[in-house]
Amino acid sequence: MSELQEVLRAVEEGAARGERMALATIVGVSGSTYRREGARLLVPEHGRPVGTISGGCLEGDVRAAAAEVMAEGRARLIHFDLTADDEVVWGWGLGCNGVIDVFVEPADGAVHAAGTIRRAVDQQQALVAVTVVQLSEDGGVRLGARLIVHADGTVDGSLGDPSIDRQARSEGLRALEDGRSGTLPLGEEIRAFFEVLVPPLRLIVCGAGHDAVPLVRFASGLGWKVEVVDDREQFLKPRRFPDADRFVKAEPGDAARRAGVDERTYVVVMSHNFLRDKDYLRSFLGSPAPYIGMLGPAARLERLLAELRREGYDPDPRDLEVVHGPAGLDLGGDGPEEVAWAIVGEVLAVAKGRRGGFLRDRGGPIHDRAGPAHDPVAAKRG
Repeated sequence: MSELQEVLRAVEEGAARGERMALATIVGVSGSTYRREGARLLVPEHGRPVGTISGGCLEGDVRAAAAEVMAEGRARLIHFDLTADDEVVWGWGLGCNGVIDVFVEPADGAVHAAGTIRRAVDQQQALVAVTVVQLSEDGGVRLGARLIVHADGTVDGSLGDPSIDRQARSEGLRALEDGRSGTLPLGEEIRAFFEVLVPPLRLIVCGAGHDAVPLVRFASGLGWKVEVVDDREQFLKPRRFPDADRFVKAEPGDAARRAGVDERTYVVVMSHNFLRDKDYLRSFLGSPAPYIGMLGPAARLERLLAELRREGYDPDPRDLEVVHGPAGLDLGGDGPEEVAWAIVGEVLAVAKGRRGGFLRDRGGPIHDRAGPAHDPVAAKRG
C-alpha cells in the first residue's frame, strides 16, 4: 500500500471509531525540501502518526500544532522557512534548505474526500483535490473546504460558493491537463491547494518463476498495481504471490490482449523460456506500454528480435524504443532480490523521465521545479 493510500485509509478508519485526528498536508514548497506537495501526516489524539512530511525535522512541531488544531477545531496554515542556517534558532539539524507550507486541519473535514480519493485511485481514475488553505475574510467559503474535480469534468463537494466552485473546476481541469499541483488564488480572498492525483502505475510481470516473487513484492510495496501473467495456472497462486493484485492466465502471444494495456502499464518479461519470451515480446510491442523490460543479456534480446523478423514480424523502430534489455539499472546486482530492485529502479526512472544515474552527477536540483502557475504533481515528483 502506498503512503497516500495508507493515510487515507487511516483517516476513514479513525473517523469510523470516533477518534479525534488532525491531518497535515504539504501544500507549498520552495527550494530544497525532503518531501514535496501532497505529502501527508495524520496525527491521532492517541496512538502513532501515519505518514511523513519531512525527514523527521518538522514532525514534532507539526504534531504540536495538530494538538492545538484538534483542541480548537480550527485549521491553520503553518509556514516553515528553513533557509536560515541557524540551528541554534531552529533547533534542527536540517538536510534541506527550503520553504515549506503545511496545512493542518481537523481530519473529520477530510473524511468524505479521503474516501472519494481512495476509491478513484483504486479504480485507476485521475482527479484533482481542491482544498481552501487560506482566507482573507470569513464568508460563504470556509477554511478546509474541499472540491473534487474528476477527469470527466464532474465534481464532488463544494467550497461554499457556486462561482468559486466553477472557477475551481476550471482551474482543476487545467491542472490535470498540465499534470501539475500547486496553490492558486480563487478570487481576491481565497487561496486553494490544487493537488493532481493520478493512479499508481501498473506493472505486468510476464512469467511466474521464483525470481518474479521479489519483483512483485517490491513493486507492490511502492503502491503499484502488480499483475502476474502466465500460461501455467499452477503458478498463479496467492500463496506464491501474496502481494499481486491480479492473476492473468494467458498464452504468451495473447498476454497483452488478455491483460489490457494503457499508457500507465509497464511490462517485465521474465519467463526464462526463449519461445515464451518471444511471444510475450511480440504481444506487447506496439502497445501503449511505455516500458517493456526483457530479462537476460542484450545478445538474447537481439536473437529474439531476429527470430521475430525471420517469422515475418518486423517491428517499427519507434516501438523498440520502449524495450529495455537487459532490464534494470546497472547496479551490479546478483540474485533475485538485487535484480528485482534494479528493475524496480529502472521502471521508476522511466516513469519519472529520469536516467537513473548518481544524484551527485546531476547538474540541476534533485526535484523538478514548477512552472509559473503550478508546482510538480505528487505523482510526478522528481
